[in-house]
Amino acid sequence: MEYHFASIWESIADVLPEYTAVVHGDRRFTWAQYDDRAARIAAAFTAAGLGPDSKIGLYLYNGNEYLEAHYAAFKMRGVPINVNYRYIDEELVYLLDNADAEALVFHSSLADRVERIRGRLPKLKLLIEVEDGAPGQVAGARHYEDLISAHQPMPRIVREESDIYMLYTGGTTGMPKGVMYAMGDLTRAFAALGFPLLGLAPPVDPAEIAPLIRNIVDAGGRLISLSCAPLMHGTGVWLGVMIPQLGGAEVVTLQGRSLDADEVLRTVQAEEVTNMTIVGDAFAKPIIAAIDRAIAAGTPYDLSKLKMIISSGVMWTAEVKEQLLERIEHVILLDAIGSSEGSMGTSISMKGVPPATAKFTRNPTTKVFTDDDREVAPGTDETGMVAVSGGMVPLGYFKDEAKSAHTFRTIDGVRYSFPGDMAQVAADGSLILLGRGSQVINSGGEKIFPEEVEEAVKRVDGVVDCLVIGIDDDRFGQVVTAVASVSVGTVVTEAQVIAVVKHDLAAYKAPKRVVFVEQVPRAANGKADYKAARQFAIDNLEG
Repeated sequence: MEYHFASIWESIADVLPEYTAVVHGDRRFTWAQYDDRAARIAAAFTAAGLGPDSKIGLYLYNGNEYLEAHYAAFKMRGVPINVNYRYIDEELVYLLDNADAEALVFHSSLADRVERIRGRLPKLKLLIEVEDGAPGQVAGARHYEDLISAHQPMPRIVREESDIYMLYTGGTTGMPKGVMYAMGDLTRAFAALGFPLLGLAPPVDPAEIAPLIRNIVDAGGRLISLSCAPLMHGTGVWLGVMIPQLGGAEVVTLQGRSLDADEVLRTVQAEEVTNMTIVGDAFAKPIIAAIDRAIAAGTPYDLSKLKMIISSGVMWTAEVKEQLLERIEHVILLDAIGSSEGSMGTSISMKGVPPATAKFTRNPTTKVFTDDDREVAPGTDETGMVAVSGGMVPLGYFKDEAKSAHTFRTIDGVRYSFPGDMAQVAADGSLILLGRGSQVINSGGEKIFPEEVEEAVKRVDGVVDCLVIGIDDDRFGQVVTAVASVSVGTVVTEAQVIAVVKHDLAAYKAPKRVVFVEQVPRAANGKADYKAARQFAIDNLEG
């Protein structure tokens, strides 16, 4: 058997046919049903003329259809393309054209956008509408459930480990780019990340995985994974779905299309969730507030089955981790630092083990290099760029050789990915993450990392969230500016924020201005929208 997600998932479906694989609201599918539905959608893809390497856009909210269509693309050696459901006309055209998409699966509530742009995408051969409202807005679109009924399951095939997997990264560093991986490399890398969580080393032979998983399930060690993040982003689909499913997990998705902390906790309780994927403080803080509200109302949630909360992609501060551990004492918190371009390290917190902010145990293949490609030594004050090697190094960016050459480079014969994060290396070898290099503020000749200042601002009593950006200035080049939100009924002044930050950090790092907003701008996956924060600050400071 090849190391390929589809091949391994098929083998798991064969040994766990009666066990639940996917839950979305009151819709529940066993592994046998999940495999069958995905195979029927795969047959619809091939009947429309799609084949190996065909790109299939998933313009969908979370749900079983996203997971099935994603799996279906893998089955027929196609490439599922994650499409941000917030995108409208021009963004949609850019991404689907850039991806060479031949098919698009979309929710009917998004159909008006699809209808407006379909004529500009001549490569599209197949449109599949998933009903979540009024259907029939796109002429010629096939209905998802009709296709499942109309097709027999696609026969299983032999696949190649060289098949391409692609994840489009958001436009935080420019226009969205397709990050390409070899399917075999990515599957092995995910197995290496996931199997240790089961207390096992990943098998060398993928044919050993399914029988091993069956033994774990029979012994009562089954995973039930709740992905709170959107599946259109790597955190949601990688950590919440793809890695757990290699371990035969039941995957649960939320019905709400924006974070509802009470829905999260109700689902954890009802489905007896063991593993939950969130996105840092942006998700953790509302969950903590919902736990407290339920306790105050005398109706606490039963979270006794929850074993692990996993976060990636944004800052998860020590203070917020501590607050979670005070309320769910038995849970393990796994903070995974990485991006679409590679996994860098992890930080584990539990009751009695003091949590840390932005300090991670490096993966064995992670290093930090200076601008002249010299490795940063542990215990020095040198700052460098984080570099990842091994199976998590992408092949490159789709149709962008220049950006690929800049991000994926060879040093001393080893190929590395440079996702763009700056860091130092502590004396014990751990990674001290400073922030994304593209967001560094240069003020009066000093380099300031926004994440460090954001953490300090969020320690001010009453502050809920914060982003820090640099605003152009004739004297300093850029001035540090904070965009912050505060809890309802709380009064926080600019002077307070500046004073607290100066107490914690060198004075030059403190914001010179603080702009207060009702809600700090973030994407659906919790990632910072620095562009929107900068524009808001400029508009309000000028006003």
